[in-house]
Amino acid sequence: MKKLSIVLGTLLALIVSCVLVLVIFVNPNQFKPLIVDQVKKKTGLDLVISGDISWQFFPSIGFQLGKTELKNPQGYSSANLFKVDEVGIDVSLFGLLDHQLNIGNVRLEGAEVHLETLKNGQSNLDSFKAPESADSTQEPAQSSLSQDLPADKVKTSEGSQPWELSVQGVDIVNGVLDIQDQKTKTFMKLYDLQLTLDDFAMNQWSDVTFGAKGKHNQQTFAISGTTELNVAKQWQQSALRNLDLKASYSDKAVRIKQAELSAESLGLAKDNHIHYQVSGKANDMQLSASGDASVTLDEAMKHLRLEKLTLDSKLLGESLPTSPMTLTLAANGEYDVENQQAQFTFDTLDVNQMQWQGSVNANLANTPKIRFSLASDEVDLDPFLVSKTPKSQDSNKAVPAKNHDQSLVAQKAEEPDLSALAGLDVSGSVKMKKFKAANAKLQNVTVDVAVQQGKALLKRFDADLYEGHINAKATLDGNDLPATYKANGTIKHVAALPLLKDLTEKQWLAGNMNADFNVEGAGLTPEILKKNLEGTLDMAFTDGSINGINVAQLIRTTYARIKGQKIEDNAPKKTDFSSLTAKVALDQGVANVTNVYLQSPLLRIQGQGEANYINETMDMLVRTSLVKSLKGQGGKDIDELRDVTIPLNIHGKWTDPKFKLVFDDVLKQKAHKELDRGLKKLDDKIKDEKTKKVVDGLIKGLFH
Repeated sequence: MKKLSIVLGTLLALIVSCVLVLVIFVNPNQFKPLIVDQVKKKTGLDLVISGDISWQFFPSIGFQLGKTELKNPQGYSSANLFKVDEVGIDVSLFGLLDHQLNIGNVRLEGAEVHLETLKNGQSNLDSFKAPESADSTQEPAQSSLSQDLPADKVKTSEGSQPWELSVQGVDIVNGVLDIQDQKTKTFMKLYDLQLTLDDFAMNQWSDVTFGAKGKHNQQTFAISGTTELNVAKQWQQSALRNLDLKASYSDKAVRIKQAELSAESLGLAKDNHIHYQVSGKANDMQLSASGDASVTLDEAMKHLRLEKLTLDSKLLGESLPTSPMTLTLAANGEYDVENQQAQFTFDTLDVNQMQWQGSVNANLANTPKIRFSLASDEVDLDPFLVSKTPKSQDSNKAVPAKNHDQSLVAQKAEEPDLSALAGLDVSGSVKMKKFKAANAKLQNVTVDVAVQQGKALLKRFDADLYEGHINAKATLDGNDLPATYKANGTIKHVAALPLLKDLTEKQWLAGNMNADFNVEGAGLTPEILKKNLEGTLDMAFTDGSINGINVAQLIRTTYARIKGQKIEDNAPKKTDFSSLTAKVALDQGVANVTNVYLQSPLLRIQGQGEANYINETMDMLVRTSLVKSLKGQGGKDIDELRDVTIPLNIHGKWTDPKFKLVFDDVLKQKAHKELDRGLKKLDDKIKDEKTKKVVDGLIKGLFH
């Protein structure tokens, strides 16, 4: 026993002596040139170690490293690729013989990493790319032997014992990660990066606290949180628990004051329940949202499943068509990471009590391809179409003819930017049993839409409309500024009276309506849309009436006044017709109406004129002919006006049109008619042709 004590004492004295000799005679800073030289050979980069290297040997072995910089090659905006102000690490000597790597506090202060890509695609990380060699193809085959074994069975040599790792603490203070890409003109920077890890050991829970601020182009954000970390020997079994994450975000239009995410546990190949909530501001709208979800990611991290996703959100703001706006969602989804394929199914999508169901499929590789299908029993868009912006003071001014180019230039700044359409490939269908917009009511609506190559396409709009049917197609080209559009369609057997009543609250026209329309234009703001609208509209009505005017009664009463007779004006104010046709040409604010032709048992009406659909005024001239007695339209016969063309002027506001008969022409026609009748009788009595000509000339001259 005594001999053993002597041997152990001698060994201990020898070890202490060696350590003393190492500390006294070996200066670790003399290795700086060697380290700098090796870095230069391997990477071609300059390593500058400004601070001292100091060793620690007992009861742990470790080192302290002062300010160190890894310089960037020439041509990069940052002087350093990597910089650190101070590094400290120590490893306990006790336990090394038992294959236990017990690391004390690891401190990394002032670490900065600057990654940059130049316009030519060259990166400052290219220096670290391993050179290709003949042996490089064999290395993966050799290392794959260990990859096929569980992590806890991998050994450095045959029969050796696996190492166990523990870390007393990790502190990263004031870290910076700066990423710049001059080729794409984008950048991202993380700063004030903080990370604290306490009492880390494999298969044990460790406390983690983290935080960072950042910028990405014009966006700023911050993130912080706490969690517990358990790292397993098989990393797929590693997990988090008690995660509490907080974040904020802002750009020119959006400011997320606070976003929170919490989860009791997070791990691979199991259901993870998360809760989230967001509050902030978008332009002048206040927004808030919260919800839950069950998230599952497989061990290969190739398939993400989202179940029982719920969302309750609210928007407040004066610019909204209706405030508040509420949205609730219940959905399920999947995402194939390898193929970048996403599927989303809406069990419920409720927007201000409008309920939708449907699905969305998206392939996010290269240009995103999105396909969707939505359906609803009832949709009312009127609350979203109400404009709270007062009309421009210039809205009632007349629009100069053919002023297309000037109006476009004046309105360009107000046009929406549709350039984002160029990066989309979207198509889908929407079906609604009941649909309401601008108080017009449609049923069994089917809409097929697509967005391709910067164009939005309405491939099909098909609906039942007031006892009839409508179908239409349209194209919106967002590649132009302002955007251009085209639309065409047909309307068949639609009851005009209830349609006009719902759209305009007026009932001035009744009948069975058929129409074909073909329009185009440029600009989407309300004013420029009207100014640049062009196209044609062919309309035909049968078995109807023009309400608000009784043409026959208007003729009767006006003629009675001229003759000084008693006026009877108790007839209904409407003009019945068996058919009515018209052609309308839309031209930058003015509708030129031609080929107006009305037929009824009593009347024949032909007309033309124009209507200004910006000012909502009209100026029409129609010519009326009586084809039989007016009896039956609420009055006495006026056979003396039969076959006389009576001009009728319709002018003024759409909401309050004025009607005026031009009876000067009527009386002249009647006088000529009576004169012709008298001359005929006179001609019968005068036998001499020369005398007839002289008498005819004298009498007719009296009327000119």
